[in-house]
Amino acid sequence: MKAIQWIISALVAVVIIAAAVGGGVYFTRLKSIHSIRKLTDYEDYNLYRMDIDYAYDLDRLIDRGITDNQSMINAILAEALPYLPIHMKAPNFGCSAFCTQGTDGHTLMGRNYDFKNDTSAMLVYCTPKDGYASVAFAALDNINANTPDASMAKKLATLTAPFICLDGMNEKGVSIAVLTLDSDPTYQQTGKPMIATTLAIRLVLDRAATTAEAVELLSKYDMFASSGRDYHFYITDATGDGRVVEYDCESETRELVALPINAITNFYGIYKDKVLPNQKNGIYGHGRERYDAVLEVFDQQKDSPSNDTVWAALKAASQEPNPESITSNTQWSIAYNNTDLTAEIIIRRHWGDMTRYSLTAGAAK
Repeated sequence: MKAIQWIISALVAVVIIAAAVGGGVYFTRLKSIHSIRKLTDYEDYNLYRMDIDYAYDLDRLIDRGITDNQSMINAILAEALPYLPIHMKAPNFGCSAFCTQGTDGHTLMGRNYDFKNDTSAMLVYCTPKDGYASVAFAALDNINANTPDASMAKKLATLTAPFICLDGMNEKGVSIAVLTLDSDPTYQQTGKPMIATTLAIRLVLDRAATTAEAVELLSKYDMFASSGRDYHFYITDATGDGRVVEYDCESETRELVALPINAITNFYGIYKDKVLPNQKNGIYGHGRERYDAVLEVFDQQKDSPSNDTVWAALKAASQEPNPESITSNTQWSIAYNNTDLTAEIIIRRHWGDMTRYSLTAGAAK
């Protein structure tokens, strides 16, 4: 994934000017920045958390008009960093996601974020005024802020975090993850408002109480797959309704299809029978071997599925770095509990070092 490149001139001076111009606009943004905390202590890439205290307006952001990568970025910047003369370029995205139900009745979603570029990660806690509270994950390499507390420039970059998250869970128990595909990027033009990949994640987290609601929400927008790649979304809710939302690569209009499925990687679920393991399969994708590995774990533990099952599946589907594969190199693994609204997080395959998060308590440890 290419890091978003920031060009920030005389940033501290500009912030002072912006604060004067914007008045209270930057008070809550600076408060958000002040909430950044480092949760791990590795030598290179780490896990951080941040509370978004400023009141963003997702509808206003979308209404700015998204037609390509740059207009998407401009809309995000205008919402997150008003008045600041900042420019950036868009990233690419990569992964495995699945859901199961434990014997205790809890719905569990597992997610590996695999991408060849190393990155720190940010837990982004949002409480939108007219939406659901959520915790989501952003890859900080995408905003050139792997050490987000190192400078004011990097701290300001993190204010875009609500709009660049790659997976997350809300207070209703809906979780969503984006996974990359090998088909041409989706670009629907049916006359509906257009939404971009990571904004779709924010839309679902803020406004969907069930998987069905998430699908209905997404169907109201034309999809623009950003950064020159194609994607699909894996969505699960507290009842265990797991579906992959795809934009059919064989459809001229890239019709939205929501397929019930309990696991997915980087291939089309609707064309699963056309995908072989350990190889590229044209427009239909790759990663069938990771899907098979997850299902093998499920089958082995079908009599007593639990949180341990999720972690066994995440480990089975994780990947070491491979510079020739864009979806190698597992950057983080998460086990979301959609029932009790908690998450367990391990970054960069440090399997013995787990961070736990409670959405209801708003705490990570």
